[in-house]
Amino acid sequence: MLSRPPTKITLTQADITLAEDRKAARERAAAAQQSATYSGGEPSSSQDTTEDISDAGHDDSPAVSAQTAAARARKAREARIMGGQGARAIQQTFEFGSVNDLSHALPLPSQPDGDLISGPQLEDLYGSDDMESPVHTFGHEKRAGKYGSGTPYWVSQIKRQGKAVYGVNASYVVWRNVKDYGAKGDGVTDDTWALGNASSDGGRCGLGCDSSMTTPAIVYFPAGTYMVSQKINLYYYTAMVGDANNLPVIKGTPEFDAIGLFDANPYLPYGFNWFQNQNNMWRQIRNFVFDLTLVDPNRGVHGIHWQVAQATSLQNIVFNCVVGIPGDGNAQQGVFMDNGSGGHLEDLIFNGGGIGLFAGNQQFTMRNLTFNRCNTAIFQNWNWVFMYKSIFINNCGTAVDMSSGGDVPATGSLVFQDSVFTNTDIGIITSFSGNSTPTAAGTLVLDNVNFINTDPAVQYKNGTVIIPGNQLVRSYVQGKAYTAYESMYTENNLTCYGPAANSARIQQLVGQPTKPTSLLVTDGPRAGMVLERSKPQYEGVSVTKFKSSYDFGCYGDGVRDDTANVQNFLNSVNYANGEIAYFDHGAYVIRHTITIPNNAKIVGELWPPMMVDGSAGSDFGDMNNPKVAFRVGQPGDKGTVEITDMLFQTLGPAPGAIMMEWNLAGTSPGTTGMWDTHWRIGGGNGTQLQSSNCAKQPNLAHGASKTCYAAFLLLHLTKTASLVMSNNWGWVADHEMDLPDHNQIDVYNGRGLLVESQGPVWIYGSSFEHSQLYNYNIANAKEIYMGVIQSETAYMQNNPNSLSNYSPLAGWSDPDFTQCYLPTCPKTFGLRIFNSTYIYNYGAGLYSFFNNYDGGCLLTTNCQQYTVSVEQSEAIYLYALNTVGTAIMVEVDQVALVPEAANGNTFADTVAIFEYP
Repeated sequence: MLSRPPTKITLTQADITLAEDRKAARERAAAAQQSATYSGGEPSSSQDTTEDISDAGHDDSPAVSAQTAAARARKAREARIMGGQGARAIQQTFEFGSVNDLSHALPLPSQPDGDLISGPQLEDLYGSDDMESPVHTFGHEKRAGKYGSGTPYWVSQIKRQGKAVYGVNASYVVWRNVKDYGAKGDGVTDDTWALGNASSDGGRCGLGCDSSMTTPAIVYFPAGTYMVSQKINLYYYTAMVGDANNLPVIKGTPEFDAIGLFDANPYLPYGFNWFQNQNNMWRQIRNFVFDLTLVDPNRGVHGIHWQVAQATSLQNIVFNCVVGIPGDGNAQQGVFMDNGSGGHLEDLIFNGGGIGLFAGNQQFTMRNLTFNRCNTAIFQNWNWVFMYKSIFINNCGTAVDMSSGGDVPATGSLVFQDSVFTNTDIGIITSFSGNSTPTAAGTLVLDNVNFINTDPAVQYKNGTVIIPGNQLVRSYVQGKAYTAYESMYTENNLTCYGPAANSARIQQLVGQPTKPTSLLVTDGPRAGMVLERSKPQYEGVSVTKFKSSYDFGCYGDGVRDDTANVQNFLNSVNYANGEIAYFDHGAYVIRHTITIPNNAKIVGELWPPMMVDGSAGSDFGDMNNPKVAFRVGQPGDKGTVEITDMLFQTLGPAPGAIMMEWNLAGTSPGTTGMWDTHWRIGGGNGTQLQSSNCAKQPNLAHGASKTCYAAFLLLHLTKTASLVMSNNWGWVADHEMDLPDHNQIDVYNGRGLLVESQGPVWIYGSSFEHSQLYNYNIANAKEIYMGVIQSETAYMQNNPNSLSNYSPLAGWSDPDFTQCYLPTCPKTFGLRIFNSTYIYNYGAGLYSFFNNYDGGCLLTTNCQQYTVSVEQSEAIYLYALNTVGTAIMVEVDQVALVPEAANGNTFADTVAIFEYP
């Protein structure tokens, strides 16, 4: 994987010269604006920022000279440092009590100037003899040989026999190599048409299709340089995969002028796209270099146009743009993301360009990104909630610009965690202030972010400093903050106890909660950071180690019972000898429990579905006697199971199916997990839960149709489970993907994700949607870390409501909804935390868009009464919590503590931090 070497890279003379050029350019620009008037929501740079900033966001006077502004900023920084203050609370609603860590702004130690912590230098990106190979982010061990050594990649050599069994074309080809379509990859020939043909071959789902699960494709690129004069479109259900051992280069010709070298959602006139952006699912791009260095830098072109939704990923990619300096008109961008409902990015390097990553999407998890010499590394155009984890920004003009929208910030909420900004002019530009509206717009959370030779850390667009740089910021919050505590009160002459909360709108350094050591890296260059691990691609493994399910004798035809075949196949693979179980694309019918061996490595060919059948004679038809479909380990077992690119579905109703039970703990932290592995329930050919028999019925009062029941539970992490999860989606389909009508459907799935683990568990970029009782239930658990989580309440509720089909069971720690008295109450809990401790969530988007398919409830935010319930728990830390359509954002022990009305944002309602220490 592309990631950081464990050694620091020393600055070159070119780095120093570039920094000096940037400084001179900024001074010239400031001097040219001496007489300008600031027009938008930041404080006037003439203000003394050591005063109360309740009106700091407003400026109706001419700006003073750049020299005076700089002097004022220095004075403010000195006052803050000497006074030991991080910042002040603004528009404070309640005084914080002594129980509230947020009342204490912590003076943080400044850090000395240091060397870069980064990926390769621009001139040493790949294939160089003097550059060691990039390291995997887990364990920091180098791969065998040099990066770009050309060792054969098993993906290019394995026998291809996958088939789209629920499609309509028996001769359809899943795997295609671009060389077979005439691509040369010689750095001279224009390969545009050959690459386009490889992507589109087989009558695939594109313009006018909406969606289709019947035409999947892996488009493989051997090593080489592929010249492109026009964009290459990605069709639905596509993985673009390059040689991970010698990254292919997609290089724009000098005349290239398009939205992206690769385009995941082509635009039509009047702003329409091929696909509805929120439904543009099932995409991968991995193992490439995208090169725009031959293109005029003033031309607004991008490496990738990435307008996508769930089950999508970018991984192991380098973006090379022309290097410039701020203000030079460089319009190139590495990734242009303008809309959607994603998603996951990891292991990316951005070199040069006006903007490295242009980001706009509802929610996203991004980790292990490096930016070198970008004018602006990250421009946050809009969002609801993003988490940026392990971000390394070096020698850039601005690290992060989240000021879009000015006094009405377009950014909903951002979390930056375990990141380092080095030798960069400005850290973060924000427009959140005392005057910005809505109240929570522009929410920002920093957790363990180091600003090395980067000053200021956080500022307004006009240069006024909020937090000085050149320091390690352990914890900073701007937005609405809530601290819950056990209060004492008198009622009817009785002393009573119950939950209460302090609240404030703040913009300050805050106390950092203690994280259990079990969740952290304990040694090496990332010691103290939350553990993470990239998706394995097994680059150094010989193709002879991969054992095919078809070669073994599995049917994979979507009809015949494959239970015994699959179990025997998994048992036959010699994992101790480094062998890997490879499931060719197909559909594998499972009628009884499959046990996955403790050291199994399992790779799917572009999400081959495991079809869990609940019909007569199977184990999965009785919701009163649920059985496990796929079991990983026995309780208390340890091992090294890795599962990538697999898919789990039901074949018709399977109301007694626990789709997966995970008991296994790793032999050491992070040695077991799931990546790009999903649960897709209904809505596609073969599922028998489609618009033809499960169409929505909003105009008819009804219960749940048993013909449209799905599973008992999607995923159960038991008490002994410990694993890494990354980019996992548990989707109970809300609409048809394959039949021509593409209508909305009613599918009834009992439960989403149940976590009972005693830790540690790491969950990055997950989404569980449309189950009946809950989407996320953390019960009797401890030491759980979650990056961005995303949830949607079942669209048909409350016709019927949550209790109409799957009755709550105490033995499964189900919510019982006894607090409910309104019809909008017994609906899918987005997140429930019961009898648990040390639970950390950095970013949540919990959405309730409808009441019985009627979106009118959004106007009054009463589609649902509650979405987050904290019960009998402590040491709970929820950051950047976003809800939509819910009246009460958080209840604690059935007491409503966080109303949506006090926390309005751009579209969602947002709390920067909710803590129950």
